[in-house]
Amino acid sequence: MKRSILLAGILGTLLGTLPLQSLETGTSIGLGVVSFSEEKTGETISYQLLALRPHLTAGKFSLGLNLEIHYRFTGGDGQDFEIREEDWNPRGEMNVLELYLPKIDYLRYGQKGDSLFLSLGSFSDATLGNGFIMESYSNQLFRPERPLFGALFDLDALAVGLPYGGIETVVANTAAWDVIAGRLFIRPLGGMNLPLLSRLQVGGTLAVDRDPYYHVQKQESPQNPFADKSTPDPVIIWGVDTRIPLVEAERLRLAVFGDVVNQDDRLGGMVGTGGVLRAGPLGILYGGQLRLYEDNFIPTYFDSSYDRRRVERFRVYDGDRDVKGTLGWLARLGFSSAQEGLRFVTTMSGPFEDGTGVGPDLQSTLTIAEGAFPGFPGLSFSGTYQTFDLAKPADILEAEDTLLGIRLNIRSGPVVISLVTDLRHDPLAEGDPWTITSGLETTIAF
Repeated sequence: MKRSILLAGILGTLLGTLPLQSLETGTSIGLGVVSFSEEKTGETISYQLLALRPHLTAGKFSLGLNLEIHYRFTGGDGQDFEIREEDWNPRGEMNVLELYLPKIDYLRYGQKGDSLFLSLGSFSDATLGNGFIMESYSNQLFRPERPLFGALFDLDALAVGLPYGGIETVVANTAAWDVIAGRLFIRPLGGMNLPLLSRLQVGGTLAVDRDPYYHVQKQESPQNPFADKSTPDPVIIWGVDTRIPLVEAERLRLAVFGDVVNQDDRLGGMVGTGGVLRAGPLGILYGGQLRLYEDNFIPTYFDSSYDRRRVERFRVYDGDRDVKGTLGWLARLGFSSAQEGLRFVTTMSGPFEDGTGVGPDLQSTLTIAEGAFPGFPGLSFSGTYQTFDLAKPADILEAEDTLLGIRLNIRSGPVVISLVTDLRHDPLAEGDPWTITSGLETTIAF
């Protein structure tokens, strides 16, 4: 109750600042076909989609709803028409808040990077500090079957004219408050007239997973051997970090940074550098890290695939699976166009030595915004490919231990046609470890 009162208080304060004269409203209707993995049997079933998505914007405030009905024609025995009950009727371990809060697709005030920023709903890129504890965390990995309603809240002292620090917070699911994280940072030289040193940051981060078995206890298929186990002790991770910008020029940005992190009395540290090099119309994105960590320490514990690999991570954290401490590395390379219309980034990380019990991980993302390609003004695309524990280079092309997500949009006037595909492999699943969902949708905006 206290948590709900706190969120309502923040929201009420922001609503009181709305410039109602700038209110803009709109609605879109979605029609399509979506496939789901049936919870009890694991069978893939296709449903028709009818969605109503009203939205409004007033100044920095924006609100969008996502009201979907999935139905299918079954035929025979008088059962000709069926609505997917899981969308509107709480079943099994699902409670009312978990089911109905995600009908609010987003509720935002400001943008990431503003002095005051609040976002409620789904998100895909939550990062705290340098990312050695949490980087690109997403609460969207179980959509469309189980969307989550999370919260991001950032407050920089610059909002009140003070350049000395701020806070960043993440809540993965406000209906469960399972994954919670926050970072407090200061700019010790913020009041000095020093172009770069005044932006020096020193921060402290605390991240907690109160229920590592949360998602496997919610799903019925694929079965997970840990689904029936009692809730274990929480994961508690904390650390300190610093970041120093060295170059902030038109064609070159360069920063150095470092972290020291504690995971259940196991230590890990990192020093790194990264930035952007402008070369004509493109920006070259680069970064590298050296990592040193003790046995069973996991760098970037809360990463972009965390909710799908939550039990695997906890087995290492809890000591059920042994991973040898060692010296590790991370390399990142990519490019983006001047207006971020085209962006590609590949990140690879792992240990320098073999025999640690874990192999390198690879993640690649590609984003194409509308208008990025001349001649195809209505085309947009987003895709992510992740593969884990690579034993040899050829494993990059193997489907096991992978997550793949693709969304292709084609716009013509107010009409958008979208093709969505997600492929997931669960190495701990009992039975079929594959989950594949796909959909084809036409959206008409008014």
